[in-house]
Amino acid sequence: MINKRSIGNAYEEQTVAFLKSKGIQILDRNFYTKFGEIDIVAKEENYLCFVEVKYRKNAYAGDPLESVTLMKQKKISNSARYYLLTHPRYQGLQIRFDVVAILGDEVNFVRNAFSYMGAQ
Repeated sequence: MINKRSIGNAYEEQTVAFLKSKGIQILDRNFYTKFGEIDIVAKEENYLCFVEVKYRKNAYAGDPLESVTLMKQKKISNSARYYLLTHPRYQGLQIRFDVVAILGDEVNFVRNAFSYMGAQ
């Protein structure tokens, strides 16, 4: 049986390397809250970036971007609010929600993939 968590970890590692190659500083990984998890918290210039990583082996299971549903966006937004409450030193930064969608070997980095939704 395939361990989805280990596959997810491998692609999160790949994403961390990818983001670092773009000059993006990694601040946190797998930040868990009662609302959900943020895969990667990063800083790029004046932006605090909350990064969701989605992987699909092939298009048969659909585009990985499509899996970042409105419900998932709300969970990430609420988790981001909690992150800011517990990490006040970052409150002066602009907030951005990014998605790294990996389809096979293709990496699609979408900055500002969705907007901040506040508490829902």
